[in-house]
This record gives sequence, C-alpha cells and structure tokens, in this order.
Amino acid sequence: MTTIRNNERKTEDIVRDHFRKHIESIILEEQISDNPKINKILSNASKSGNGHGFPEFIIQFKNNPDLLIIVECKADVTKHESKNRDKYKDYSVDGILLYSSYLAKEFDVLSIAVSGQSESELRVSHFLQLKNEKKALEKFSNKLLTADDYLQGYLKSPEKFRQDYDKLLSFSKDLNDKLHGYKILESDRSLLISCILIALENLAFLKSYKDYSKAEDLAKYLVDTVEMEFKNSGIQDQKLRIVKSRFEFIKTDTSLSTKDGVLREIIADINDNINTFIRTHKYFDVLGQLYIEFLRYANSDKGLGIVLTPPHITEFMAELGEVNKNSVVYDSCTGTGGFLVSAMKLMVKDANGDQEKIKKIKQHQLFGVEYQANIFALACSNMFIHQDGKTNISNGSCFEKTIMEKIKDNKPTVGLLNPPYKANKKNDTEELEFILNNLDCLEQGGKCIGIVPMSSALAKTGKILELKKKLFEQHTLDAVLSMPDELFFNSNVGVVSCIMVFTAKRSQPKDKKIFFGYYKDDGFVKRKNKGRIDAYDKWQAIKGN
Repeated sequence: MTTIRNNERKTEDIVRDHFRKHIESIILEEQISDNPKINKILSNASKSGNGHGFPEFIIQFKNNPDLLIIVECKADVTKHESKNRDKYKDYSVDGILLYSSYLAKEFDVLSIAVSGQSESELRVSHFLQLKNEKKALEKFSNKLLTADDYLQGYLKSPEKFRQDYDKLLSFSKDLNDKLHGYKILESDRSLLISCILIALENLAFLKSYKDYSKAEDLAKYLVDTVEMEFKNSGIQDQKLRIVKSRFEFIKTDTSLSTKDGVLREIIADINDNINTFIRTHKYFDVLGQLYIEFLRYANSDKGLGIVLTPPHITEFMAELGEVNKNSVVYDSCTGTGGFLVSAMKLMVKDANGDQEKIKKIKQHQLFGVEYQANIFALACSNMFIHQDGKTNISNGSCFEKTIMEKIKDNKPTVGLLNPPYKANKKNDTEELEFILNNLDCLEQGGKCIGIVPMSSALAKTGKILELKKKLFEQHTLDAVLSMPDELFFNSNVGVVSCIMVFTAKRSQPKDKKIFFGYYKDDGFVKRKNKGRIDAYDKWQAIKGN
C-alpha cells in the first residue's frame, strides 16, 4: 500500500507542477479546501460510503467562482477506469465522478481523472457536470490543458450555453413581469433594455450609476451616456437623431423618471443577468430574444407582420449562403438584426483572429434596412452591442431608390431576409416582392436566402405566380427547404414557412434541378414559460445530417 501511494505521488507531482504554472488565475488546494461549502459537501462523499471523501486537487478560478475543477490521481494506468465506473476507491475515473455527483449540487464541476507516473504514459479523462445536472459528459482531449483553456472550453460549451440560455429565458420572463408591473409599454421595453446595455459598455456609467439616488437624474444620465456612445462610434447625425428620439421616453416615463430606485434596480438586474450572458456568448441575438418575449404580450405589433427568425435558423441560413470573411451581407428587412449578428459570427470565425479583417467586417461588410423607427433603433443598438463601430443600417423602405443605390454601391454578395408577412390586405407587399428586391441589390452570382410562407412557394395563380415567373426569368432557384410548422411559436405566429435559396441575376436554366428538402424536425420542443427550445440538444446533430 505504501509503495502504491509513493508511486501515486509521482502522478500528483505532474498535476501539481502543471497547474502551478497558472497560479495567477486559480486557487490550487489539495484535498481540503478553505471553502466551507466545498468541505461540507465532501463530508458525505466517501468512496467507501462513510465519512469524508477528498479528491487530490481542488481548483477554483479567482474570477469565476461558479466553476470547480477537481482532480483524482492513480499511479497505475490500468486503474484509470472500470467497466461500470462503480469502483470508486480503486479507479481514477470512478472516484472523480463520485465526487462530481456531490459537488454538482452547488457548482459546475469539471472533473479530471489522471493515471500514470510519467508524462509519456499519462492517461487523462475530463468530464463536465453542470449544477443540478445528473449526468457528467466527457469533454476536451486526453491531455492536461491550460487553466484558461479549461475556463474558455467550459464557458463556450454547448452545455453551458443551454444552461445560461435557460437562465436568460427565465430572467426575461421575470423582467417582463416586472416591467409590466411598472406599467412600461410593451413597445418600449426592448428599447429600454438596449439603452441600458449600451450604457453599461461605458465604464464611467457602470461604476457610477448606483450613486444616482434621484430617478430623474439617473434617467437623464442613462440617455445622455447612450447618445455619447453612439456619437463616439461615428454614427451619422440623421441616424443618431432617430435613435435618440426613440430613447427619450426614458426621461419622461413615470416609473423610470419619478420613482427613485426603480431604474437603478432594473439596470443592476440587466447587468447581472443579460450583460454577463452577452460577454460569455458573443454574436448571439439577445435583444431579438427579449423582443420575442415582450412581443408575446403585445397585440399591436402582430398586425405589422413582425415575425422574428429563431437564432438557430438565422445561423443556418447564413451557412446556406456560404457566408465567410469576404462576404458582404445584406438584410433588407433587418428587424432587430438577427441575421446580421449570425452572419457576423460566421465571418469573424472565418477571419481566424485577424483583427484588421474583423474590424473591416464589422464596419464595411454588413448592411441592413429597417422601416419602423423603433425597430431600427433596436437594430442599431444590437449591432453596437456586438462592437459594430459603424452601423450600416438605414431607416426607410428597402424599395426606395436611394437606399437601393446605396446598397448596390457596396456590392453585397449574400442576401438574408425574413420579409414581413402579409396581413391579408390587398395592398400589402407580397413576400416574394421583398425577395426580388433583395436579389436586385446583389452582385451577379450572389446568394439570396429568404424564409417565406409556404403558400408563397406553392402558389399557382394570381399575383404570386407572376412574381415567381419573374424570379425564374431573372434569377435561379437552387433549393426549397420546408421548415417546422411551429417554427415561429415564440413570436405567437402560426405561419408554415420554407427557406428559398436563389442565385442572383442568372436566369433559371431549363434543365436545372431544384433541391427540395423536408426539414420539418429541428429537434426543438415546446416548454412552458420558455417557448420552443432545443431542450435535448438535438439541433447540431440534425443540422449536420
């Protein structure tokens, strides 16, 4: 027994030396922790079923207390993992998973099982078990990584995203209820959130907003800070006037500007819940998701045909358009900017850390048009939050000649859009008219990917048929993909839709084969108070197939 223990010390030395290189960002403890909560949990985690149980190492991040890393060491590589993982005392994987099952009641736990007495023979297994989850999932490679690699891998993992997204949805419902209680109009709620998120980007505001005890002064400080942030970003004066006018209600709203403490509390809540999510999960359309949540309670917007595309579909459509770092992307029906955010995500990823290229992408390769002034303000805010320093979104109609000329001057290569859906009025613009308009602005050979009602794709008579003929005369239809029947459930809209993929300014060849795809199942399910979500993490596998 003594010999085995002495050999195990070699394994521990390897692990200890590895993590000591990162001691500036972590707290490295052995067996017993200074954290009383950890020790209390481990008091019932004995491998033999009685008394304390202690992993060899307990690691906490100084700036992220939610994540706990625990390490179990064994000298013999044959004692790395048993068949059923139930021999807790004798095997490294078995033992560390036992500890994780206890600690995951209070922490997100990354468990590391290490076996072997030299660097060359070392076996390493990693498992991530999030708080209150029953199962630990295998993660990372079979070697020890840096502390930062572990932290970033945890923060960017699909499991962590789902956990954080669930929290975001829960918070958005609570926030909506709170704003309803303060009698803040549904149409103003997303604007208030976006205003606060932009102000929190300003370090002076972040540090000092709690010092404002008088509601009127804080409301003015909030709006003035956002105006300054937009000015410093180089936004054109005309756009600045529109955006500023949409935020002015904050200075006069009864709850926000006269009831001391209300606005300050809302800002603190948003900083703790939404801002943290945005910092962790970049290029996700948070404002769009909040707008959908608030839209459920607002009857006034439905008649305007506002249907926000779910983020997994905006990204899917950007991928269909083969968006890359050299693409110039145009959304002629921008809404809150979801398509542009998804495109930005793919473009930045393809830039692979080239900061000059990323700057160019954000400033010169993303364009949009939004007709409604309040939604335009949201889109500008959304792009600003994602560090788009020069917002190329126009307020107006995508059919305006001057706007079309401006877009064409920038030579867009990919069009992404979800046009407003008709309200059954004869003079309403048809969805395919928006598709034609978008294609007209693209470079020859560019790709246009639009999501429209299935009825538009299937129509065999009337005006829609004439529009389809025009599309085939001027452009090429490459594919039609049916979408889930309840895709827009979260927007309270029951439109059955499909995605249409076009190549711009090349007429339809007579022998062209069009791909028709049946994509009715995206793995999403309906959940009370959360809407339609990817509860079982099926989407990535479905998309990959």
